[in-house]
Amino acid sequence: MDDGRPIFLQVAQQLEGQILEGALGEESQVPSINELAAFHRINPATALKGVNLLVDAGVLYKRRGIGMFVADGARARLLDERRAEFRDAHVRPLADRARGLGLTTAQLQDMIAKEMNR
Repeated sequence: MDDGRPIFLQVAQQLEGQILEGALGEESQVPSINELAAFHRINPATALKGVNLLVDAGVLYKRRGIGMFVADGARARLLDERRAEFRDAHVRPLADRARGLGLTTAQLQDMIAKEMNR
């Protein structure tokens, strides 16, 4: 688990991915901090830091004495965030480049439709 990003971010993003894929459904229990730490062979404090990012974002919540759970609406919230990131990273630059090339909206839509249907 080391792709250059801090490990606690990787833990948070892995859990986000499981929520987005449906492997962790809303109101389902998330592995404990100790389970995450053992699985990833990291310090429990590092695992906790990643989980706390998701708690702070409202994706997970704690049931005292029981554990962490996926919040209602977490998947929709994560999808909204990922779509906004996609728009900012890809769609806006694409639209700017298309305008620079003199492409119309219809021409750009046609190009995208052809690529999506390949």
